[in-house]
Amino acid sequence: MPTPADLTHPDREAIELPAVLFALSDPDRLEMVRQLRDGPMDAANCTALDPTIPKSTKSHLMKVLREAGVIRNEPNGRHRTLTLRRDDLDTRFPGLLDAVLDAD
Repeated sequence: MPTPADLTHPDREAIELPAVLFALSDPDRLEMVRQLRDGPMDAANCTALDPTIPKSTKSHLMKVLREAGVIRNEPNGRHRTLTLRRDDLDTRFPGLLDAVLDAD
């Protein structure tokens, strides 16, 4: 049974293209994903956003990415670790992630 610390993530087969494109359409969410391209990071260390953005807004940005299947947000001790679901996205939509992340 999931604990309150556990967040749901869609299975690979349930990741839908419109949700992924929507999640990546926001500049702040896109910047978070670009940071995760280099590997996992502690959610508190995600520096893509303006430091004046409220914590609740940052949490919402991560929620949209997680629910779309773009990232994983998992407990790691007292912190949360964010990881890019590259393998899942590349399997579902080959070439999409790189095309979006490399676009200016």
